[in-house]
Amino acid sequence: MKLATLRDGSRDGELVVVSRDLRSMLRAGAVAHTLQGALDRWSDAAPRLASLYDALNKGKAPGIEPFDPRQAMSPLPRAYQWCDGSVFVAHMERMSKWRNLPVPEDFTKSPYMYQGASDGFLGPMEDVPAVSEEWGIDYEAEVAVVTDAVSYGCNAREGGQHIALVMLCNDVSLRNLIPPELAKGFGFVQSKPASSFSPVAVTPDELRGAWQDFRLHLPLRSYVNGTLFGDPDAGAMVFGFHELMAHVAKTRSLTPGSIIGSGTVASRDDSRGTSCVIERRVKEILAHGEPRTAFLKFGDRVRIEMLDASGASVFGAIDQKITRVA
Repeated sequence: MKLATLRDGSRDGELVVVSRDLRSMLRAGAVAHTLQGALDRWSDAAPRLASLYDALNKGKAPGIEPFDPRQAMSPLPRAYQWCDGSVFVAHMERMSKWRNLPVPEDFTKSPYMYQGASDGFLGPMEDVPAVSEEWGIDYEAEVAVVTDAVSYGCNAREGGQHIALVMLCNDVSLRNLIPPELAKGFGFVQSKPASSFSPVAVTPDELRGAWQDFRLHLPLRSYVNGTLFGDPDAGAMVFGFHELMAHVAKTRSLTPGSIIGSGTVASRDDSRGTSCVIERRVKEILAHGEPRTAFLKFGDRVRIEMLDASGASVFGAIDQKITRVA
């Protein structure tokens, strides 16, 4: 099934069930008013939401309305926990070159992750704010999952059963603030502002054959100002989401509604482009001795979307403009 959260003036919005073609919806208040409320009792809510989804797609439910993604918040407008990984070899190789460092020897042995701000996410069509272009504004196109309740010490074999939903992510990065932060040896804060997620979150069963080994095997398309920037396959993860979940759960339990990201989707195939600006700049430095692509400017627009084998949008599009904060 497909779920979204509509703006209603509150911080957590209103839960709706969205049709497979993303054109229509049913309000889900009879089951739960918010997505977090549904996740808090997922074993009970999921079958009831699935019944609404089935009726909606058959066109047999009363109260069907058009779905407008411009009215959508991120499926979870805020979350108790947001942990983002880095599990694409090509991305790590390029980022290591940017930092003049070798690829870490343990990269394929244990997941690399950071814990980001989760108290408020941007909507999928909400402007990305920044104070200065000198910060090196960048986007990162990713896949993310939402969990139900995960117990302390949950292993990878069990972890995959706790993936409730899948969605797309724009993990905004301020590249020129990263080096001084990492130099302190204390992680990201200022360089990782609010992220955003796709208009719709989807249950893994809806992804059918594209969901294998707890990875999503479809190209992730990103555009800057209408021009295709990259479309690498999102399935080339060193670790699957079940393993990322187990990595986090090693020292804690995960509250329902925790979000885990894949990190920037990347491919070693240069013809597939990149899912962020910094990777393209690194490739240009290696090829030409200097970068030729600028970081994002005020007024630039980023679009992130995934299409299925038939060419239909799976999650709807993240479509955001970079704007100056007064």
